[in-house]
Amino acid sequence: MSAGGAFGGNRGLRPVPPEKGVFPLDHMHECDLEKKDYLSCLKSSSHQSEKCRHFSKKYLECRMAKNLMARQEMSELGFGKETEAEAPVENESKRIDG
Repeated sequence: MSAGGAFGGNRGLRPVPPEKGVFPLDHMHECDLEKKDYLSCLKSSSHQSEKCRHFSKKYLECRMAKNLMARQEMSELGFGKETEAEAPVENESKRIDG
């Protein structure tokens, strides 16, 4: 008989949480606006997440600001430099044509 089975688990060993993927729930609804914006964008874009990346980024930034997840560089979370398609509209007037 083995020390740990499918139903008994690893007795005596303490579980180690994963490095990413698990973080505190937003019980106080501190980032609800950002979450709703992202979900609304997904719904209106037929669930094409690449069209809603700016909302996803805002949501993650909110979670980091409220200590609901560890602070990380956005590049580590899959957000590199903004592409022209992701850049805010207000930057259009600042572009220099060459």
